[in-house]
Amino acid sequence: MPLSINTYAFAMSDNLTKREIVLKIFTDKGYPQKHIRDSVQLTLDAICEALLTGRDVELRNFGVFQVQVRKSRIGRNPNRPETDVVIPRRAVIKFKAGKELKAKLKTYNLDKTEPKPE
Repeated sequence: MPLSINTYAFAMSDNLTKREIVLKIFTDKGYPQKHIRDSVQLTLDAICEALLTGRDVELRNFGVFQVQVRKSRIGRNPNRPETDVVIPRRAVIKFKAGKELKAKLKTYNLDKTEPKPE
């Protein structure tokens, strides 16, 4: 039975989406898309649950996700610099690339990347 792929125009951005991951695995392996989508979602849920319970997520040769707590600080609103703004303490996710990803990044063509407008 021939494999069919529903392709959508991803004109909004060049970001990799969960849908594109599912389509890539479907194209390469031919597994049912529903099973792939469920597996990808379960993987992401497990990563999220681990981070929310204070565990680091180490994916060998890819990298490590960690929760870091940023302390509270005083900031300034650029539109009203005379007013101080309290930036509350918060949790952020830090990603540290693994050895293989770092090695592949060394071959990355910097000329093809355009700076993103701010």
